[in-house]
Amino acid sequence: MTTIDSDIPDLAAVTDDEAARLLEAYEAGSSFFFSSPRRGALLARGVDATVPKTRCARSDLPRRVDDFLAAATEFGRRNPVVVGAVPFGEDLPAHLVLPSEVVRAAPLGAVVPRPPRPNAPECSVRPVPSPAEHERAVERVLRRIADGRLDKVVLARSLELTATEPIDVHGVLRNLALADPAGYAFAVDLPRRGEDGTRDSYGPQPALERTFLGASPELLVSRRGDRVRSNPMAGSRPRSSDPDEDRRRAAALETSEKDLREHAAVVEQVARVLRPYCRELHVPERPSVVATAAMWHLATEITGDLADPATSSLELADALHPTPAVCGTPTEAARAAIAETEPFDRGYYAGMVGWCDAAGDGEWVVAIRCADVEDASLRLFAGGGIVAGSDPAEELAETSAKFRTALSAMGLEKSL
Repeated sequence: MTTIDSDIPDLAAVTDDEAARLLEAYEAGSSFFFSSPRRGALLARGVDATVPKTRCARSDLPRRVDDFLAAATEFGRRNPVVVGAVPFGEDLPAHLVLPSEVVRAAPLGAVVPRPPRPNAPECSVRPVPSPAEHERAVERVLRRIADGRLDKVVLARSLELTATEPIDVHGVLRNLALADPAGYAFAVDLPRRGEDGTRDSYGPQPALERTFLGASPELLVSRRGDRVRSNPMAGSRPRSSDPDEDRRRAAALETSEKDLREHAAVVEQVARVLRPYCRELHVPERPSVVATAAMWHLATEITGDLADPATSSLELADALHPTPAVCGTPTEAARAAIAETEPFDRGYYAGMVGWCDAAGDGEWVVAIRCADVEDASLRLFAGGGIVAGSDPAEELAETSAKFRTALSAMGLEKSL
């Protein structure tokens, strides 16, 4: 059973094959795909309208979206939904649209067969910054932390890939989603770079010829009725192909004083932000160790009950973003350090991707393990949290391991 309209109902039973077919139905330029391990897969087709854009990405964003959805309801849309992406910084507008139709299915199951190994395209790879410069950047940040100016900074690096033919966006998305069904796979179709400026919400829409896609392990926030969930992550180790070594790495992460301290700072801030919105909030005392295909992560599932049912999932996400897991602490000082240190614009990397309906329900994930694709060019992003005790060589290795999620989906895992 699937639904094809603007409702986002809870579905009772959809087979794994049907969920996989929904994934296969995605076409680059169709507007949006989102796969959640709890709430299922969502395919949005077409764009009827765009949420009015401002040069400041998040300027009064929840209110603007509320007004937009209210207007869509007045025009006869039944429980309309917006889908899309919000950037990390304020240099780009949020890209949120009202789809022409929404198709929804139950979650991809573990029984879905792994995708066939992709044919690796011929391409050149340019790291930005170079590995050596990334290590030097970590060293500079560590000196600031030692001086007491910062507690944590998340430093990222990028890989710029140029292929001899257009990137197979659908194939990469399929491989990302099926390699980690327990994660959050997404694809957001965007205007070309440089065409993301403000424009009217209705009328001719720009051609969506660029795609931001990924497989995030981290739920920023989910709202279903009055129930709220967040699953912050911080602290990680690369997986190993050797089972004994893999278990050793997981055990080492679980007891690492540095990683537990880094993780606790993220959990504390997420709980501090959510608590005023909730009449009850449950925060586990210790994190769990969870796995993706490439990484072990420390994760804490925070749950709560909303005090005010008018609080939307986007309002919660906007209040939480950016968490220390992708920015650092103190937030503004970490933002400034990132802007001074990283030699590229993050764009939508480390922002948030998701959906919100007129009832306020929705789901938003942290936009990590992701790529920005336009024609034959692809930019990958990966970062790591720098705190007192961080080792530059280990931080470089962590970003390399995180790149493997997208590289493996393209058959390019040996390109580093």
